[in-house]
Amino acid sequence: MGDRIANQSNPVNIPSYVRTDAAISYKRHNWNAALNFKNIFNVKYYDTNAFFIFPQAPFTVQGTLSVQF
Repeated sequence: MGDRIANQSNPVNIPSYVRTDAAISYKRHNWNAALNFKNIFNVKYYDTNAFFIFPQAPFTVQGTLSVQF
């Protein structure tokens, strides 16, 4: 994401960033396991809406395990 202005009423400049994600999964018969790695390099970045600037999540790992009947 490139540099941008927070919003029209708040002329704060939000710096650019690059967020890197990855995923790995394994399936055997009717079982599935997966790991999702989000923001691997723990980049500090922000998102905005019409009124606020929100810091976003740091490095996160999410795991799932599922079975299909």
